[in-house]
Amino acid sequence: MFIDRAEIYVRSGKGGSGCVSFRREKFVPKGGPDGGDGGLGGDVFLVADASLGTLLELSGKHHWIAQNGQPGQGRNKSGRKGRDCIIRVPPGTLVYDRDSGHLLKDLDQPDMKVCIARGGMGGKGNAFFVTSVRQAPRFAQPGEEPEERWLRMELKLIADIGLVGLPNAGKSTLLSRLTRARPKIADYPFTTLEPHLGIVELPGYRRFVMADLPGLIEGAHEGVGLGDDFLRHIERTRVLVHLIDLHPLSSQPQPVEAYRIIRNELSKYSAKLAAKPELVVANKIDLANTTTAVDELRAELGVDVLAISGVSGAGLEALGIRLWDMIEQVKEQDKVRIAAEPCEDPFLATPADSPESGQQDTEPMEDSAI
Repeated sequence: MFIDRAEIYVRSGKGGSGCVSFRREKFVPKGGPDGGDGGLGGDVFLVADASLGTLLELSGKHHWIAQNGQPGQGRNKSGRKGRDCIIRVPPGTLVYDRDSGHLLKDLDQPDMKVCIARGGMGGKGNAFFVTSVRQAPRFAQPGEEPEERWLRMELKLIADIGLVGLPNAGKSTLLSRLTRARPKIADYPFTTLEPHLGIVELPGYRRFVMADLPGLIEGAHEGVGLGDDFLRHIERTRVLVHLIDLHPLSSQPQPVEAYRIIRNELSKYSAKLAAKPELVVANKIDLANTTTAVDELRAELGVDVLAISGVSGAGLEALGIRLWDMIEQVKEQDKVRIAAEPCEDPFLATPADSPESGQQDTEPMEDSAI
């Protein structure tokens, strides 16, 4: 089941209370105060786990609570720190504060780890308050209260290539031919009801990730058909592949009209998405023996059109190479842009590189608290 939205409640642990205690030992009539400090409350961490693909784990558990710190004890014994709560989410998860709507963190890299709720500090025991004029304090501090909040999680898949097009354009067939993904393929529209990911492997140990999105129709930005609910999953893609059925049925939009319908829906959803590099691919050339339809499409659109057949495999090798070159070009442009822009992100999450980082009783890292 593909779950890309979830709401959860998180609460850190309360700090342990300090202890009021006095040393009592035979032959030591005035041992003095020896109450220890309370332990720290557990923190709540979010970790981007590359082995996860959806937010399914969060859909069945809505409350994530760290352990409270233990109270201090006599003989200057400090309380045990509460266990941290580790919440694993797939890379590409956006974390919002549900009540304010503010974006707290974008976990867009594998192994990113961020503290979303800091545990309370432990209270001081009465031994801490001893002074020259107050040698027997009979009080201690309570532990700090925990942090709590409701979070809204949204997943945006991370892929290099995003496939867009009308229903039955052949996107699922193309994905199954280029990758080992096995999406549902049938001769009726809307067979793809959720995004699918696949890895395209090329000679020379080259690989990239391709995402197949459910088909769009005219009016998708207004909720027609499956709507534009899944378009956010290609906002992170580097290149769009616009797949066009070269020989549609008479009742379906013709190639030029199909192209304009999809471009219009992308523009109405997001200008940034519509401005991404695009490769127009004409599919199903195996249904005709001539290239006249491809030439006409090139002339009408005024852009380069790559002709393929997802069924026979014609042109797929050239398509893979072309997409790899486009991805590399976009990567170089991103490097130049990132180098020129100052880093303004105040929330710097550190990678969870420790093998024990996923355990509940791990010690807190020096991560940023939100």
